[in-house]
Amino acid sequence: MVEVNTNAFGKIAIEDNKIIRFEHGILGFPDLKDFTLIFNIEKGAESSIKWLQSLDEPNFAMPVMDPNLVMEEYMPVFDRELLKPLGENIVPENLMMLVTVTVPKEITQTTVNLKAPIIVNVEERKAVQLISEDDTYSIKYAIYDKIRAKKAGE
Repeated sequence: MVEVNTNAFGKIAIEDNKIIRFEHGILGFPDLKDFTLIFNIEKGAESSIKWLQSLDEPNFAMPVMDPNLVMEEYMPVFDRELLKPLGENIVPENLMMLVTVTVPKEITQTTVNLKAPIIVNVEERKAVQLISEDDTYSIKYAIYDKIRAKKAGE
């Protein structure tokens, strides 16, 4: 069990099996290696936004979300060699994909980075953030209207 006094969530205790290891850190922060996912609960259901909380730097928490909530069939392709940090047991059922969320002052301008997803091997709790070479995906993909439409349809 690890205890961290975070800026955003106060003091939290993280069980060892909830720690996600980025062997090479994340883009822009190569020294931050250990993280956990913090889920918000809205009206009894899990929120679409989660927080990737650093255990190395308590003041660093980054909003992330499942890209399939805003883009159906999101499927960036990566060379198998780039996935090696995820461990030996790499099967699609064990992988979770997340994208970072940017929320500017004007919330209607909220975007996700589809170009550099975070891939987590849930079984081994290892992760990597990779840059897709596919020009189909954008660094700033607008999501506000998509999220509103999805919530209205639920």
